Amino acid sequence: MLRRADQDLNRRRFIQSGLSAAAGLTANCRARAFAQTATPMASPEIVSSGVKLVPYVDPLPLPPMLRASAGQTLDMQMRQFRRKLHRDLPPTTLWGYNGFSPGPTIETRRGVPIEVRWSNHLPAKHLLPIDFTIHGAEASLPQVRTVTHLHGAAVLPPDDGYPEAWFSAHGETGPAFNPKPSRYPNDQPATALWYHDHALGITRLNNYAGLSGLYLIRDEIEDALGLPAGEFEIPLVLQDRLFKADGSLLYPKAVNGTHPIWIQEFFGDHNCVNGQVAPFLEVEPRKYRFRLLNAANARFYHLRLYSADAAGKVLDSPADVPVLVQIGTDGGLLPAPIHLGSLLISPAERFDVVIDFADFAGQCFVLTNDAPAPYTMGGQAAAPEVMLFKVTKPLSSKDASRAPDELAPFIPLNPAHAERERVLWLSEQERKSDGYVIISLLGNARWHEPITEDPRAGSTEIWTFANTTGDVHPIHVHLVRFQVLNRQAFDVQAYQQTGKLVLTGYPIPVERNERPAWKDTIKTYPGYVTRVIQRFDLPTGTAAATGDRFRYVWHCHVLEHEDNEMMRPYDVIA
Repeated sequence: MLRRADQDLNRRRFIQSGLSAAAGLTANCRARAFAQTATPMASPEIVSSGVKLVPYVDPLPLPPMLRASAGQTLDMQMRQFRRKLHRDLPPTTLWGYNGFSPGPTIETRRGVPIEVRWSNHLPAKHLLPIDFTIHGAEASLPQVRTVTHLHGAAVLPPDDGYPEAWFSAHGETGPAFNPKPSRYPNDQPATALWYHDHALGITRLNNYAGLSGLYLIRDEIEDALGLPAGEFEIPLVLQDRLFKADGSLLYPKAVNGTHPIWIQEFFGDHNCVNGQVAPFLEVEPRKYRFRLLNAANARFYHLRLYSADAAGKVLDSPADVPVLVQIGTDGGLLPAPIHLGSLLISPAERFDVVIDFADFAGQCFVLTNDAPAPYTMGGQAAAPEVMLFKVTKPLSSKDASRAPDELAPFIPLNPAHAERERVLWLSEQERKSDGYVIISLLGNARWHEPITEDPRAGSTEIWTFANTTGDVHPIHVHLVRFQVLNRQAFDVQAYQQTGKLVLTGYPIPVERNERPAWKDTIKTYPGYVTRVIQRFDLPTGTAAATGDRFRYVWHCHVLEHEDNEMMRPYDVIA
């Protein structure tokens, strides 16, 4: 573990490194929270498998596409299978949907409802070590239980993948189990959602085993833009993993932790893209659209392109590289493209990016990650190699695609119309001796305690996340899309001791790709409040009587935190 002096040094170095405006803000936030906290923050044990793998030797695989039409019911079977994830590794045992991890990319249209029958055909024994002291993961429950959540979808509660709606391959079910296929109305603008397991207490393990995939909604606005499409639109699902020498997945157990097995965050020493370790992609000299998803348990990615040779070695002499043109985020298309030199993406965020290789025929570019882990404290295994682009394919046809200056309309929500503002406390209970986390909490309450957030259906509210921890927490709210308003420093100790929010300094404008934008996952920084505004509309056509309650959840999307109480149910009241 890092000592307090080492943590301070890492923070100072990080602040000086200037990775990006967002990264610099994060470092300052962490330093502020650390300075106001009496206990030093513990870093998870540094874990490395010792397995060395040469990057950029395998081609990027593409998940199969499932195009769903109106009224169709898709069958998605969760099964165990084996697949080679690197040239020099034996096949790895994985869990996935229809024999793939990531699972098939589901594509549908706005306003075209479909159903998905999620079925569990997994073995009775889990691939990975279970900590039975975690709430929802007790030894009395079946080891392997699953429930799929379509992240970012506006759906009714029975179809939302509620954490207690789990089921096993042998017919055992949780208290909120829905036996019917999940119905997705798709009544929302074009965007990239993703589906993943959400079973209470073991979400981190089921996702790490491979249970996730992309889900694309299309609409007429997107169709008219002329964006790169077909073979020139490519999903990039980012994850980090540890491997044993036999190719099997390694998920470490705690060493002197606050639970027998549970670790504070998982970090692997190899990055996978679409399941493959540090792959390469041969591209034509033209525009490509990449649908990025950070599906990692806890790792943040700060991504940047560098000119490289054919083996992926960064060239000594600086050279021009393609610009990253972001056209969309979690909730759909931006109103206008944003030209960026780098991208900072937290777990569960999705970025829609166009890269134009037209002027770079014959060149190679390596996509690297230099975000510290944990973000931003560091101390865990670095995972710099992500993937390699080789602009070596001949141009197959004239490139008529574009990334136009205007994309999709954006109507800002007016804070003056909010019915209320809720201040929501993000906290951690820590071991006094070294700051090792015992549990993380939202609103100082555990999962099973009474509901405290109960917005009225159709109402607009501001949720102000007050982060008193030393971690950057990506917070996800089910059902809704939100808009980010601002961030502002606050007195952490005063809030912890009195519950009174004392703001300091001035509000900080959000990042360029956070507003104007629709989001469903937002980075909340230590020592700062992060304000979002959202309208709690139920799915179109919902039949509800006055007083009816519709149960959803909000949580941190660092999966180790989510599994250890950093998740709360909330009700939308008709």
